[in-house]
Amino acid sequence: MGNCEQCIVRQFSSLKALKKDEIIRLADCKTSYTIRKGETIFEEGEAVNGIYCVKDGVCKLTKLSQNGKDQIVKLVQKGELLGQRSMISEEAANLSAVALEDMQVCFIPKSEVMGFFESNNEFSMNVMKSICSNLRESDEIIVNMAQKNMKSRLAHVLIYLHDTFGTNPEDQSLHIQLSRDEYASMIGTATESCIRILSEFNKSKLVKLDGKRISILDYNKLKKIAD
Repeated sequence: MGNCEQCIVRQFSSLKALKKDEIIRLADCKTSYTIRKGETIFEEGEAVNGIYCVKDGVCKLTKLSQNGKDQIVKLVQKGELLGQRSMISEEAANLSAVALEDMQVCFIPKSEVMGFFESNNEFSMNVMKSICSNLRESDEIIVNMAQKNMKSRLAHVLIYLHDTFGTNPEDQSLHIQLSRDEYASMIGTATESCIRILSEFNKSKLVKLDGKRISILDYNKLKKIAD
């Protein structure tokens, strides 16, 4: 029980509304997993019969586009839940979840979660608020895609990675290391275009490139481009 009671996911997600007896039930029914970097937690079209609690690590949520490429929709970090919307709507997963680094996750079966819905109004409300927040984020992404040029989009992603996930202490590079394909996927462009813009940022001394590692050298200028 102690693990669930002190868990970061409980502190920062809908689960914070659960009462002590519900936490005991949660601890009894959960299954813990280690997901290695590059492994899939669930795939688009799959039935997600519960929710996943992200205890540690980061994953990407992707949508398969008509041209057969994965579009990154969102990055999910520790303290968040996966699969809430699919579980409530009783639809197959709309997105795939793939680990960007080694992760620790717990799975809670749908039968238990729906029991919390029936017995705990605050929990139900928290889940609904979380889903609404995700929808708002999706709206903002659509607006950004429509109104910003490629340079602004890429600058926005770099600032987001810096502010949300931080940097590595040894060289101040972004903690989350994405491939050029993944950056291109996040801003909705071809990989070649993304590489060209990163090269321009590098020449302008806005960022420093070292293989997959990217360090932000001029945060303020990059943020102006992003905004």
